[in-house]
Amino acid sequence: MEPYRVLLADDEEEIRVGISRKIDWAGLGFVLVGEAENGAEALELAEQLRPDVVLTDIKMPFMDGLELCRRLKQSLPAAKLVVFSGFDDFEYARQAIGMNVFEYILKPINAPELNQVLNKLKVQLDQQRMERRDMETLRRRYEESLPILREMFYTRLLDGRIRPDQIRDRAARYEIQLPEGHWVAALVQVDAPKGGEEAERDELLLLSVRAFIQENFDLPGCGLRVILYNDAVALLANLPEREAIYPLLEELERLCVLSHSYLGMTLTVGIGLPCDGPAGLHDSVEGAGSALDYRVLMGGDRVIYIGDLEPDRSARLSFEEEDQRDLATAVKLGSREQVEQVVRSLTGRVRETRLALPQCHLFFQEVVTSLVKLARAGGAELEEVFGPGFTGVVTLTDFSSLEELEGWLTEGCLKLREVLGRQRTDSAWKTVEKAKDFINENYRNSELSVESLCSHLHLSPTYFSTLFKRETGMSFTAYVTEVRMDQAARLLRDTGEKTYLIAEQTGYTDPNYFSYVFKRRFGVTPSKFRAGQSR
Repeated sequence: MEPYRVLLADDEEEIRVGISRKIDWAGLGFVLVGEAENGAEALELAEQLRPDVVLTDIKMPFMDGLELCRRLKQSLPAAKLVVFSGFDDFEYARQAIGMNVFEYILKPINAPELNQVLNKLKVQLDQQRMERRDMETLRRRYEESLPILREMFYTRLLDGRIRPDQIRDRAARYEIQLPEGHWVAALVQVDAPKGGEEAERDELLLLSVRAFIQENFDLPGCGLRVILYNDAVALLANLPEREAIYPLLEELERLCVLSHSYLGMTLTVGIGLPCDGPAGLHDSVEGAGSALDYRVLMGGDRVIYIGDLEPDRSARLSFEEEDQRDLATAVKLGSREQVEQVVRSLTGRVRETRLALPQCHLFFQEVVTSLVKLARAGGAELEEVFGPGFTGVVTLTDFSSLEELEGWLTEGCLKLREVLGRQRTDSAWKTVEKAKDFINENYRNSELSVESLCSHLHLSPTYFSTLFKRETGMSFTAYVTEVRMDQAARLLRDTGEKTYLIAEQTGYTDPNYFSYVFKRRFGVTPSKFRAGQSR
């Protein structure tokens, strides 16, 4: 089993050497991965080494043990903390307990006592490791159950029991690809000679037909899912275009004929109307069921398309809430291809329904109104997006063809996407510049912190830290240190101020810690740096 990683922090080298040599780390299930002589160094090492356990003294230069623990509870919340102290002081113990420190040990430290603490630590760490492994076991079982969960997803989708806005998330959860575009549902009913156990026979027949269709279906460009659905086999076909419904009918006719030779079975296939997107499969499968009802009049062993029997006379064209949400998502967060696909889908519905001009005009006016609201909410100028003189009103007679209107809509959506994206980028850049200005104005203040900066900017520390690191390539603390060190170097070069005064002027209350940080940054002490500059 992999040993647990330990970081030791104490400013007394004798104590560090004693602890590292007297403890049988491997025998206890640990490995000592690092040692630090002060709290600041320990914090840096912890961020690099990611220890499971931190053993730290209370009294250390630059940053004491309690401050180190406070910082580690934020950056390494899972790490176990053990505190040493040479002072039998209740206040230290109280603060340590308040930070969920695992153990508080009084100096001088003896090996048996530390061994006992490490043994207790290992029991707790082993328990946590076991719980993580249990989670891994659950995850494996979940992956093994995926085929069943996917079948359940398809069944609920056909039953209409999944809200349209949840379909994508559910499909992603079960690692199911559901591309946009045209879909159609079909139901395959099986007739075979009677005999044997009825329930078992029917289940075997359905499984056999499902395998037969999966193995023999051959229609380029058409994706097919085959599932067991109630007492039938359901087909979910993703069509490259709406007109591909007719090649699909021919392919299913071929499979019905082939099933006689291969399976000795009669298949009757009912097909619903094509729909736009997976959310419409519930209506399509209902149409497929209605098509199978005509089997009594038309006989079995054939493909029955509901569109041939019941033309869709209820066609209507309206810009629904889901359409508005899809358009807004594509413009604000989608790729160029996603924007083009959404616009193409909207104009495609107009082509398919072939409704009167007033209805089409109302539909596109609703689309444009949705884009206008989106632009205003994002602070975008309408003329920048839609061109000079735009008033928000679009008339179909302004365009010579549906293709021209589609191009105008696509161009407007892409321009709006560009403007909103630029504003988001500009906003992030302005925030970081304000932060840099604040740091430049306040680096002399030893109390300068990410919390005080975020209070000034009215941002959450977590969001700001992520944004600042993304835009500058360094953390807030590293940037502040860089500014302070640059200023310190300038003062050492250009003035004769004492080192301790320069430390105060650059935000360091402890001259020794200032010298420590300066040497780490420039490789020499402040005095040697000044001497080197004066030559």
